[in-house]
Amino acid sequence: MNFKELHKHPEPLLIGNVWDVTSTKKFEELNYQAVGTSSAAVASMLGYEDNGSMPFRELLWIVKRIAQATSLYLSVDIENGYANTPQKLVDNIQNLIDLGVNGINIEDSIVKEKRELIAPEQFVEKLQNISRYLSRTKQSLFVNARTDAFLLGRENALNETKQRISLYEKNGADGIFIPGITAEKDIAAIVQHTHLPVNVMCMPELPPFQTLKKLGVKRISMGNFLHQNIYDKLGENIQAILTVKSFNPIFDYASK
Repeated sequence: MNFKELHKHPEPLLIGNVWDVTSTKKFEELNYQAVGTSSAAVASMLGYEDNGSMPFRELLWIVKRIAQATSLYLSVDIENGYANTPQKLVDNIQNLIDLGVNGINIEDSIVKEKRELIAPEQFVEKLQNISRYLSRTKQSLFVNARTDAFLLGRENALNETKQRISLYEKNGADGIFIPGITAEKDIAAIVQHTHLPVNVMCMPELPPFQTLKKLGVKRISMGNFLHQNIYDKLGENIQAILTVKSFNPIFDYASK
């Protein structure tokens, strides 16, 4: 079985989103099948905003450490590619493949003053560039095309997403990732619209996994929410230490 085949099972593939070796090891201990880096979590860990400003070389170093530490399938969130030219994009992808990475997420939005969608034709050029490169070099990589109309709260998010998917699935995408989609009717409409496996992400309103399975979802991601939850708990512990002027809160938590 390879990484692409994991997206064909009746049971959705639950991706453990990670940011370092320790988080990766936790998912491996619990017999997850695959992990994927969260760009937001990795950027936060390294002191960057989640806006593409993290240097690719620093992401690559983290990915190398994770890849060396796990036998799980590994996908990497490369935001908009960390590249200004087609050659730089495929160079980045080759660096990831050389580390043993099995898949990538690449998104059709960029952050300037705020996050905004790029023209679908511009994103298609990226997908075609990746597809041609993989074909020419006879290499395999699961390309998860992330489309952000729902995440950005676009007025006609469903129709815009469908239009973009119709282009992406013909130009090298292996999967479709739609962060921000939560309504069952919208998820069902997307699943019925494409032959590619659909990936949804952790959100407060996201239906339970069993419902997502019935809707035909094939992949479920955690995004940055797990990382944020852990650091929220850290903040609570730090505050408790200040309040009680003792380290007991640390050990009270550990004993639970």
